[in-house]
Amino acid sequence: MRSSLLIVIALLAGCASVQPWEKGYLAKRQMAFDPDPVEARQKNHLYASKEAAKGGTGVGGGGCGCN
Repeated sequence: MRSSLLIVIALLAGCASVQPWEKGYLAKRQMAFDPDPVEARQKNHLYASKEAAKGGTGVGGGGCGCN
């Protein structure tokens, strides 16, 4: 019980609202998950060639075929 309460408090403390004038900071290249798309593509290619598997790195679509 105590650990779950601490986890909930920690998760709520991480939430923050972003003001409109601060959104420019989030659009910077350094804030992206993959700041360098060429390097990310090379890492994915290297991983796929070593693991003999491909895919699973993108966003999945819905089952209805509408996207």
